[in-house]
Amino acid sequence: MPALSRTLGAVAYLGLALPAFAANHGNPDVGGARMFAEKTIVENAVNSADHTTLVAAVQAAGLVDALNGAGPLTVFAPTNSAFDALPAGTVETLLMPGNKERLAKVLTCHVAPAKAVSSSIAQMMDAGGGTAEIDTLGGCKITASMSGNAIVLTDEQGRKANVITADVMQSNGVIHVVDGVLLPARENAAAEMPTAQAGGDGGPMENGNPMVGGAPMFASKTIVENALNSADHTTLVAAVQAAGLVDTLNGSGPFTVFAPTNAAFDALPAGTVDSLLAPAGKAKLVKVLTAHVVSGTVTAADIRARVGKDGFYNMQTVSGDALSAKVMPSGAIWIFDEKGEAYKVSTADVMQSNGVIHVVDGVLLPR
Repeated sequence: MPALSRTLGAVAYLGLALPAFAANHGNPDVGGARMFAEKTIVENAVNSADHTTLVAAVQAAGLVDALNGAGPLTVFAPTNSAFDALPAGTVETLLMPGNKERLAKVLTCHVAPAKAVSSSIAQMMDAGGGTAEIDTLGGCKITASMSGNAIVLTDEQGRKANVITADVMQSNGVIHVVDGVLLPARENAAAEMPTAQAGGDGGPMENGNPMVGGAPMFASKTIVENALNSADHTTLVAAVQAAGLVDTLNGSGPFTVFAPTNAAFDALPAGTVDSLLAPAGKAKLVKVLTAHVVSGTVTAADIRARVGKDGFYNMQTVSGDALSAKVMPSGAIWIFDEKGEAYKVSTADVMQSNGVIHVVDGVLLPR
């Protein structure tokens, strides 16, 4: 596919009804403020009530001079609500001085080193058979496509963001407002988005991952390799071993595992765990454990983005049973099992080489 820098020369509008174009009569307002084509990206952004988090992040990352420079640049600018949709505590963690390099990586994955107005992107998509690959200053590749009359951007993790206001012209480029944060690939461990414990307590972090059970979790290790080190998951590990699922959860996956703590197993009726761990209970144990596993990598941000009008995101587990996630007004995520019991995700987005773990405070049971 053509790279952005090779295709911006020929600009032709292809008749797509893209949102909020800046026509000859001026720029769209953004965040309740007028945007001036004679001002720089930063000079305009500081006036948008919808971009206070982005501006704070640009300042913390030391990128003000770069975005005030001659450019030209294209900035895909996430709104405050886009940052709010990240796992609780993530933004606070990113803004810490020790995470400056990681923050700069994330932000520059939203910046392309050329001026790409919507008609240019449309031409690129037409030339690319419906998609266009955009190279960013952060070394990330963003894929543009169309959904209805809106441009959709897909990051290297498969996360999607919609362009909700296009073509906000600047003296040094153009801004497109987007409703999601675009992240670099997870395999680039040094550049991963750090996550914090759900609930916003900014809990202990190691290697860009939350600590679990007093142990560091490594994004380069598998689900089982990390779980073995958690003092809070010794019962789960014993159950996985008894069920013969070690090789499966050490496999390539990817998997999303809702991982009950020891306390969650202890809360089951007396004798339940012993019965499940007995040889005669192996089939039932496999059923119960695989009812905690969903194929694919489903992050907390994915759950928030996929919640339907009924307030739930429904998932099918490897066992064939259903789980439903609900995002509470506080931002906390609760998981409902088929019996209607609900348990809180106490630590979200513990990234693994073969998926993601979300720690839950209850055992999720099939019917």
